[in-house]
This record gives sequence, C-alpha cells and structure tokens, in this order.
Amino acid sequence: MMPQPCWRFDNSYGRLPPTLYTRIGPSPVAAPRLVRFNHALAAELGLDPALGEAGEAAPLFAGNCLPEGAEPLAQAYAGHQFGFFNVLGDGRAILLGEHLRPDGGRVDLQLKGAGRTPYSRGGDGRAALGPMLREYLFGEAMHALGLPTTRALAVVTTGETVLRQTPLAGAILTRVAASHLRVGSFEYAARRGAAELRALLDYAVARHDPGLAGRDDLPWAFLAAVADRQADLVVGWMRVGFVHGVMNSDNMTISGETIDYGPCAFLDRYHPAMVFSSIDHGGRYAFGNQMACAQWNLARLAEALLPLDPDGLARAEAVIEGFGATVTARHRAMLGGKLGLAALQPGDEALIAELLDWMQRTGADYTNTFRALSDDPDPPLPQGWGERWRARAPVVDLMRRHNPAYIPRNQRVEDALAAAEAGDLAPFERLLAVLAEPYRTRPGLEAYQAPPPPEAPPHRTFCGT
Repeated sequence: MMPQPCWRFDNSYGRLPPTLYTRIGPSPVAAPRLVRFNHALAAELGLDPALGEAGEAAPLFAGNCLPEGAEPLAQAYAGHQFGFFNVLGDGRAILLGEHLRPDGGRVDLQLKGAGRTPYSRGGDGRAALGPMLREYLFGEAMHALGLPTTRALAVVTTGETVLRQTPLAGAILTRVAASHLRVGSFEYAARRGAAELRALLDYAVARHDPGLAGRDDLPWAFLAAVADRQADLVVGWMRVGFVHGVMNSDNMTISGETIDYGPCAFLDRYHPAMVFSSIDHGGRYAFGNQMACAQWNLARLAEALLPLDPDGLARAEAVIEGFGATVTARHRAMLGGKLGLAALQPGDEALIAELLDWMQRTGADYTNTFRALSDDPDPPLPQGWGERWRARAPVVDLMRRHNPAYIPRNQRVEDALAAAEAGDLAPFERLLAVLAEPYRTRPGLEAYQAPPPPEAPPHRTFCGT
C-alpha cells in the first residue's frame, strides 16, 4: 500500500477569475517509471520520505493519478519574447495545486511535460528526458549555490517517445515553485480587463508581500518589492557566472526565483558578451546584459500595472530608475565580496575593473580565477595587481562564501545527460553530489573544476521544447 505522503492542498489560484486559467488534467502516459526523486526537497515539504520508493509514485508523478486535494489547471499568461509581445500560457505544464509546507509556507506543484493544453500553440505538450534532468540538476545546483530557484521533486519517464530533431524518451518533471506568477501573468491580465488585473495584484500581494496589503500606492509598492527581489537574483547570477539565456518577461517570476533552465549555461572564459543560447543571435541576453534585461522586464510590469493607477506614471518611473541604481550598487558590492573586500574604498572599483579587463583579454576562467585568489598561494594575476589587492587585506572567508569551487561545467552537464539518456545515471548522480557542496574544495574532484580546452568549440544550448 502506498504511504500517505501528507499532501496539504489549498488551491487559491483556482479561485481567481477563470479567464486567467483553464481547468484541465494531465494526459495519462503509457508506462511511467520513476527516474529521480528529491528526498531532501520532499522532507522540506513535509512529505513522507518513503514516497519515492513507493510503487505507485511513478503514476502519481506522471499524472496518471492525482494526489488527494489536487485541482489541476493550466495558467494563462503573456510575455515579451526577445522584445516582441505574445499571448502564451502553460503549453505543456499542469499546475496540480498549492501544497502547504509544515511551516505554513505555500508552494506550487506543477507537472512539466504533462500533455497538451489550450495554450500549446500546436505543440505536443510533452517533454524529453534530457531537458527534464537538466532542469532538475540546475535547480539543485542553484539552490546549493544559495540562489532563489524553482526545484524539482521528481522526474519520471513516460514509456513514450517524443519527436524533436530525433526521437527521444519522454519524461515529466514535478516542479516546485514559490509560485508560477510571472511578469507575463500581469501583462496577460492587463489585457483581459481591470477586474482580472486587480484580482491578480491582490492575489500576488497576499501570497508574496502580505505586508503591503491595504496601501494606497499598492501597485508601485508591489513593483518596488518585485524589483528588490529581482536585483538580488540577477546579481546572484552574476556572482556565480550564470547566464540564463532567455530572460523573456514570461520567464521573470514575481517571487524572484530562477525559472526555466532551457538555454542556460555557466561562464567558462570570462566575457560580458558571452551568449550560449542558439536562438539569441543578437546577444540580447548575454551575461553582461542581464541587469539591463531585468530592468526592461520590470518596465513591462509597470506598464501592465498602470491601468490600476493611471496617475502613477511618475511613481512607476521612479521605481524603474531606482532599480538601475540599486542593481548597480549591489553588483559593485558583490564584486568586492568576490575579492574579499567587505566595504569598497576609493580605488577599489578601478582594481576590480582592471582584473575583469585582464580576464577578458586573456580568456581566464571566471570561476577558477576568483576561487584561486582564496585557495592558491600564488595564482596568476595581472602584473602589479596582486600587490595592490593584497594591500587591501582581503578577507578569505568572505571570498570563499562568494566564490564557488564547483559549478555545473557545461560539458560535464552535457556528458552526464547523454549518459542518462543512454540508460546510465551514474555520471548524473556523481555530478549532483559534487554540486551539492559547491563552496567546499575536496580532493579528487579536480576534473569537475577543469575548464574546457582552448580548442573546444563554443558551447551552445537549446530550448527544451
């Protein structure tokens, strides 16, 4: 008999105006099999740890049967994709509902790859094993790095084939998120009408910013709260060398969590113009553009909220302009932390700029260069730079908290996923174990720190649709 998993559903999103979603259940699959279960996350959610060993777990996480209390639906939203507005929605994802954690916190449980919905736009609504394991791995890596992120509770294979460029094994991922509200959710609601927009704002505030409820300037106080979370998130990405790859407004969460691990990657050689996504031909979402892209998306959120306070344009503009100053200051402080400088002093910005310029000119590895400053007694440095930096008495512990030793090295990820698709999960499991403690250097793991050889071709990533 399957153990009781202690589900506690309270599905508040389904009480919003029905124009914001469609009630629809997952499409059953032929032969579900549990590939990976996240025991640590299950414990955080207050679920029975034996759930991952139960024979009935695979049908549950495939959507063939539903947990008690689930009320499945697909969310509608819009988004600016590479600058162009589109009406979108959950084209292959089904929100099972909202689970209450033991501490009272609320999280979404979503099945990704669960079949067609009214928002599929001609797609098959399914997902392949490689991209779903990729999302699992990146979510756990980002969580261990200390960055807000969606995470995966489980991955199952479906026993069915999905057709992309080639036939691939089908899979479904159970995604856990603080919510799936996006900037694009508000862009969609604003085009549906004032009632929908007001309901969505009140809902988002109650869920993520309850302390703001009742304020006369609620749209702009909410915008400022979202901007504050996004500033922290994007600066965190810059700290660890993460390139999201597709910062469309439908991939920017109100909660400040990282979502959508399709064409993302981590820097090897440092360059602010680095792009990994195969579809980002103009470099819109390059590493060094991410703070500006976040600001652009926040401006779209401000536009969506404006109908609730047409006289609030100046307030909205102040928040957007303030974001630029805030994220710049936090980015500067973060770079200081990477160099062990607890408080920047005159001349420190020039010191930081000189190091980054040297890294760019020499093709230095981003992660290893910064980590070597705290771990290596004699790291390679620009001539004369080391003496001036050491004269600032850098704090080694601060550096080690800012600079990981291990990141999801792009080729390591691709090799692990290729092996998993061929039936060997061992490289994937080893990589997960390494990334679970990214700030602690361990003997025998030097290969996981190695950058690609100079002759390696540029890494490219693709959307997992």
